[in-house]
Amino acid sequence: MKKLILSTALSAMMALSPALAETPVHGGNMIVTYKDDVATLDPAIGYDWQNWSMIKSVFDGLMDYEPGTTTLRPGLAESYEISEDGLSYTFKLRPGVKFHNGREMTAEDVVWSINRVVNPATQSPGQGFFAMIEGFDASSVDGSPLTGVSAPDAGTVVFKLSRPDATFLHVMALNFSYVVPKEAVEAAGADFGKQPVGTGAFKLAEWTLGQRLVFEKNADYWIPGVPYLDSFTVEVGQEPVVALLRAQNGEVDVPGDGIPPAKFTEVMGDPAQAANVVEGGQLHTGYITMNVTAAPFDKVEVRRAVNMAINKDRIIQVINGRAVPANQPLPPSMPGYTKDYAGYPYDVEGAKALLAEAGLADGFETEIYVMNTDPNPRIAQAIQQDLKAIGITANIRSLAQANVIEAGGAGQAPMIWSGGMAWIADFPDPSNFYGPILGCGGAVEGGWNWSKYCNAELDALAAKADSTVDPAKAEERLKLWSDTYMGVMEDAPWAPVFNEQRYTMKSPRMGGADALYVDPVSIPVNYDYVYIKE
Repeated sequence: MKKLILSTALSAMMALSPALAETPVHGGNMIVTYKDDVATLDPAIGYDWQNWSMIKSVFDGLMDYEPGTTTLRPGLAESYEISEDGLSYTFKLRPGVKFHNGREMTAEDVVWSINRVVNPATQSPGQGFFAMIEGFDASSVDGSPLTGVSAPDAGTVVFKLSRPDATFLHVMALNFSYVVPKEAVEAAGADFGKQPVGTGAFKLAEWTLGQRLVFEKNADYWIPGVPYLDSFTVEVGQEPVVALLRAQNGEVDVPGDGIPPAKFTEVMGDPAQAANVVEGGQLHTGYITMNVTAAPFDKVEVRRAVNMAINKDRIIQVINGRAVPANQPLPPSMPGYTKDYAGYPYDVEGAKALLAEAGLADGFETEIYVMNTDPNPRIAQAIQQDLKAIGITANIRSLAQANVIEAGGAGQAPMIWSGGMAWIADFPDPSNFYGPILGCGGAVEGGWNWSKYCNAELDALAAKADSTVDPAKAEERLKLWSDTYMGVMEDAPWAPVFNEQRYTMKSPRMGGADALYVDPVSIPVNYDYVYIKE
C-alpha cells in the first residue's frame, strides 16, 4: 500500500515562494566574477561552491527547493509517492520537458543518470550519497546497473531502497542526481563538463578558458516565465580586489568570491556600499583535514595535538570577526549540534605532550594545502605559526581551488585548510556533514573525505540515524547524529576552526529578494530567479 505524499501544480508552488514576492523584470545580462576558472559543469563531478549554482542553472533533478529557502518541492517530478515502509519511492515525471538538444526527457534518462553517478568509472565525489539504493554495494564496485532504480514506463521512475532513509528526497534534489542525456555524455566523453547539456533554465553558450563563460536563457524551459535574465556572464581570472573595484564602478553585478577581507571594514563603513551588501547565515564549517592513512597523522595523538594547537580566535581576526569558533563538524544552527560539547581546548603545552606521547617530541615536517584566494593563504600562515609553536613545520602549498580539491581527492595532501572550499551543507540535515566528507563512502579516489577517514562503527551509527524516518522519533535520530559526531571528534580526523557568516555584494540594478543572493543551496546566487530592474 502506498501513500500519496505530494502532487502539486507548479504555479501554486511558485506563488508560495517568499523569494518571488515582487514582480520580476525580464531581460538583460548579469556579470559575475571569479578569480579561478570553473573546473567542470558536469553534475556528476562538480562539487565546489563556485560551480554548484551554475550547474543548478544548466540541469534539473527530480526534486528542488523553493528559491532562497531550504524547503523541498518537486522538480522534474510532478508528484511522488512513498510506500508505508519507506523503502519505495515512485516519481511521476512532468510531461514535455526537453533537454537543450531538443530531445524530450524520459524516465530512462533518470535511471541512466543515477547509474552513471554510482558507477566507479565516473569517479563521482557524490557516489556515497546513493548508498541507500538497492544494489549500491555491487554497482559502486563493478559499475553494474542499480537493481533499485527502474522505469516501468516513460513517465515513471521507481526507487527501491535497501533501508529507509530520512534524507532520500534531499538526495534527489542534489546536483549529483541531475538528469543528463546519455547521447550527449557519450558524444562529449571526458569533455561533457565543458559541453554540458541539461534541462535547466540556462544553456552554456560560450566557454573561453581563462576568460569567461556565457549562459543564455533556455526559451523552452519547463517553468513558465523563468528565467528572467536573457543571459549571465561569468568572468574568470579576476582578482577579488579588482572585482570589488569594478563592482563599485558599476561594471560587475556580483563579485563571486565575495568581499575581500582586507576591504570588508571599508565597505561596511560606507553606507552607500553597505546598502548593496546582503548578509546571511550559512550551514558552514571551516576545518583542517589530516590524512589518517599516512604517517604521522595515522596516530590519533598527533591529530588531537593539532586540534589543541590551533588558536581559533586569532584566525577569526584574520577574517574581520565574520565567524564563531567551531568545536565540532556541525555548525551551531544545524539540527544535531551537540550544545554541551566544548571541543579541544587551545593548549600549546598539552599539544606538545601529546606529540611526545606519539614519539614525536621533536616534531615533524609536513605540508598544508590551501586555496590561493585571500584570506585563505593568510589563514594558512596563522595555522602554520600555531603548528610551529608545538614543533610541527608545515610548508604551505597555495594552489587554485581545483588543484587543492584534486590533491585532496587523490589522498596526496597531508593537511588541507578547507577555506574557500569549506563545507556548506548541501541540504539542512546533519547527515550531510557526514557521508561525503567523513564517511567511508567519501574516502574514495576523487571523494571529498580528504582525511580518508573511515570508521565502520560510526558509519553503522550514521546509517541507523538515517534509517529513523518516523517523525515521532526525530529527537532520537538527532541524538544518534550527535553521538556520531562526538565519535568523530574522539578520532580527530579534522581540526574544526570556525563557522562563517556569508556576505555578498550585489549591484543596485539587481532585483529579486535578498534571499536569492544568499540562497542556502545556490551559492553565491540563484541565477534562475534574480533579475535586472533597469
